[in-house]
Amino acid sequence: MLRLTRKCLGRTRHIPCSQHPRPTQRARRSYVSVTSLDNLPKPGEQLHGFTLKRRKHVPELELTALQFQHDKTGADYLHVAREDKNNVFSIAFKTNPPNDTGVPHILEHTTLCGSERYPIRDPFFKMLPRSLSNFMNAFTSSDHTSYPFATTNQQDFKNLMSVYLDATLHPLLDANDFNQEGWRIGPENPTPMPSKGSKADMEGKLVFKGVVYNEMKGQMSDASYLYYIRFQDHIFPAIHNSGGDPQAMTELTHDQLKKFHSANYHPSNSKIFSYGNFPVESHLIEVGARLQNFDQSGRDAEIKEPVRMDNGPLQVTIGGPIDPLVDKDMQYKTSTSWLMADSSDVLETFSLSLMSTLLLDGYGSPLYRSLIEAGIGPDFSPNTGFDASSRRSIFSVGLTGVKVEDVPKVKEIIEKTLRDVHLQGFDGSKVDGILHRLELGLKHKTANFGMGLMQRLQPGWFNGVDPFDALAWEKTISDFKAKMAQGHYLEDLLEKYLLNDRSLTFTMEPSATYGDELAREESARLSAKIEHHVAQVGDKTAALKQLVEREQQLLSVQQKAQDQDLSCLPTVHVKDIPRQADRKETRDSKIDAVSLQWREAPTNGLTYFRAINTLENLPDELRQFIPLFTDSIMRLDTRHQTVEQIEDLIKLKTGGIGASYHSSTSPHDFSVCHEGLSFSGFALDRNVSAMYDLLNTVVLETDFDSPEAEGRIRELLQGSASGAISSIAESGHAYARRVAHAGLTPEGRLTEQLSGLTQVKLVAELASRPAEQGLADVIEKLKAIQKFAFSNSSSMRVALTCGAESTQANEAELQRFLSSMPPATRPISSNLASKSFTSINAKTFFPLPYQVYYGALALPTVPFTHPDGPSLQILAQLLTHKHLHHEIREKGGAYGGGAYSSGLGGVFGFYSYRDPNPQNSLSIMQSAGRWGRDRDWTDRDLEEAKLSVFQGLDAPESVSAEGMKRFITGISDDMAQQRRERLLDVSAPAVKAVAQKYLVDGFDDRANVAFLGEKKPWVREADGWSFQDLGMSDSPAIDTSGNQ
Repeated sequence: MLRLTRKCLGRTRHIPCSQHPRPTQRARRSYVSVTSLDNLPKPGEQLHGFTLKRRKHVPELELTALQFQHDKTGADYLHVAREDKNNVFSIAFKTNPPNDTGVPHILEHTTLCGSERYPIRDPFFKMLPRSLSNFMNAFTSSDHTSYPFATTNQQDFKNLMSVYLDATLHPLLDANDFNQEGWRIGPENPTPMPSKGSKADMEGKLVFKGVVYNEMKGQMSDASYLYYIRFQDHIFPAIHNSGGDPQAMTELTHDQLKKFHSANYHPSNSKIFSYGNFPVESHLIEVGARLQNFDQSGRDAEIKEPVRMDNGPLQVTIGGPIDPLVDKDMQYKTSTSWLMADSSDVLETFSLSLMSTLLLDGYGSPLYRSLIEAGIGPDFSPNTGFDASSRRSIFSVGLTGVKVEDVPKVKEIIEKTLRDVHLQGFDGSKVDGILHRLELGLKHKTANFGMGLMQRLQPGWFNGVDPFDALAWEKTISDFKAKMAQGHYLEDLLEKYLLNDRSLTFTMEPSATYGDELAREESARLSAKIEHHVAQVGDKTAALKQLVEREQQLLSVQQKAQDQDLSCLPTVHVKDIPRQADRKETRDSKIDAVSLQWREAPTNGLTYFRAINTLENLPDELRQFIPLFTDSIMRLDTRHQTVEQIEDLIKLKTGGIGASYHSSTSPHDFSVCHEGLSFSGFALDRNVSAMYDLLNTVVLETDFDSPEAEGRIRELLQGSASGAISSIAESGHAYARRVAHAGLTPEGRLTEQLSGLTQVKLVAELASRPAEQGLADVIEKLKAIQKFAFSNSSSMRVALTCGAESTQANEAELQRFLSSMPPATRPISSNLASKSFTSINAKTFFPLPYQVYYGALALPTVPFTHPDGPSLQILAQLLTHKHLHHEIREKGGAYGGGAYSSGLGGVFGFYSYRDPNPQNSLSIMQSAGRWGRDRDWTDRDLEEAKLSVFQGLDAPESVSAEGMKRFITGISDDMAQQRRERLLDVSAPAVKAVAQKYLVDGFDDRANVAFLGEKKPWVREADGWSFQDLGMSDSPAIDTSGNQ
């Protein structure tokens, strides 16, 4: 997986000494305490080929860090011991890209396609259903590539570590894998291997193909990503595009890929990381055994530097695609950037990051007000912010959606704002607010702390930042406060780095011919490659035949891999899954008519609040404006305070507050749906009263009649519209799924209306409304929602998570809060007909400016408590891993495809993502039920499908999420336990039966289909397709992963 930016977690385990005897003459003690220095190895100790160089206990993070070095190869190994059952491992390599061919990215994919110890095709994907991991992936960053996973199961940890180490250090790097994952030339829609005596189809259109090639065509065609990556090309010319530029990728050869691996994927060039409560000694045994056959090798220690700006301001302008959801006169993107401190200076880097937050974060921040609130552009540019992931940090600020005449103004306004801030100084209370947020962040117990820690440490670690310095949180804060006490500290930093003309201004101007130019370039490059191949072979017919036969050979390899013997791969087993779920005890009470759920747990002195106000008979004309309402109450002034004052109080007193739309299906009947408004927040126990006051203020006192209200609401709308086209391009399959669900269940219709293409269309229409027309009608609807948002009645229910010691105080504060609410007010009913894109048995197509497609097919099934639900959930995993991934992704060329079963939603569905062959994918989806019915499912198949389900079901939860499923959905512990047991007991006959019952019988009368993409002749009204126009059908096509 490409990382799109350079920025790229129990009880102590008591392990008897006899389990890990030291392979010397005497047994050594076991390190039974996870974080205590007394029970951990000491600097200079040697263990399994490693020497401990140093260690550090960090009490504020409740962890102990140990840094080892491998004696033979010099490999760096950082282990973070912490009382957290969600253990993490990663091996990463420095991979400075030598050019723009994307060799680090393609290598990341191909290393996972088979290795010496696991010589099967795609062991990474094959391990997904053989593991209980809650995270498995690989990332290509700008100058390094990492392979991380997370799991709570110790055997699973050992299994995955073995697969990851062998995949990275001993990959097969087969030519067929390079062709599949990298690039190749082949027929657009290849026929199967010809039978004996028949002729191969050589008349089909030849195209560039390859998983990474298509992925990067999509990335490079997204205006936001393109702006960011081209900016990086110019500010960091020494670092090439690690993901790959399609125009250069077709120059990469298989031999070059193997040489890049040999040069870079060596232990001497690696950084190894582990985290959690599993004993480090067992990790060292495994890793040491894998590294012992390597010798010391050269390490790529080169740290790339950004462009020099000593000679004054640099200016770069490039062309880019048009955003069809944004006004045609607001198509420019521009930003200005400065080089900042050396990232190894942890204190100064922290201080500059905090300064960036002060300048940019929130509606009251100086640069937001002078740029966005002033109407120069609707949103910040993709590169805006402080980036310390490289050795030299960078600060950038800019805008999207800028008019051509305003482009030069942007830099002028930025510079004037910075000078004004320097003159006026930073507000100390705002600094205190940010430090308070950071304090709460330390106390907040998250389920993915280890993975987040790895991702924060790794970029700096590869660029010379000492990870121990980066972990020294308390010292950094203490040093920062000391500097602040001396006076003018942040202002001096601003002057040092930003009040100068050593900057880069980077602008992307719209080009109406951009898409056509890309297509012409690719066509010319393809023709040249084919001509070169013909010249090499010496005969055109023989050359074309060779390309077709190579494609068919790949198809044959892919087909054989479907039934490959996987016995060499390690696995955990269903027997490793506890039959009894770990219950998080809750209790219920009432305050007047309001129902209250309590979850008492260790929270480090924090209280978490969640409330849902259930609404009945909410009319569509109001419901569709709830997202705008929840955004507006955090953007507008209240009757007595400005939004800036409110933001400051939120930072000083809470960890955040918010509001959103809520809907949930009944676990017993998916035709029954509840909806309402949801409110949340968390704070230190001593600040709970202030949190409630702030919620009351923003919900009930936001002033929609203020002179500034309409302008700020328009600003919110334009900001949302400016990011919508990128959102659809990135997650088009999710939008297609929502459309397909909309005609099947009430909750599906509501979700589509509030977070689907219906909402996108509404926002785009309102954002483009002429200023003279105004938004008075919209504001009246927002005021109507405000009247019934809060109510002290039986429609309101509350959940509190806190320590047992604060229960009494919390109950008193909540009673005070509820007593301040108005009584229930019913929404005004409406006679407007429901606006939904689909009904049941619909085929809906959205003409959008993409040359690839996003699709979904969905059918109604059963509610959560129905006995068939677990079998459907297992069937979805079986179809994904045994059929759809193979047919839609590997053979069909889509970037992704699969099946899903929404247990609570009562829907079974299929999807494809960045799909060049939508007709083929739709046919596969339509026949998948019959395939699942006719397949002879083995015990191993069922075992893998159950493991896949329980990866998510038993994934660790943050303390704030404990008990929330019951509160939000109404699924009791008994319901969840019953479903768990049914999942564990699903049989092959049950899977085949539900495939027949729900995916075959009555399929044609119940299935909803939705596709997004360029309208072509295969989509015809005569075949039952209906068309929905989002107002972009006349826009030039944008290839979002185009393909094959």
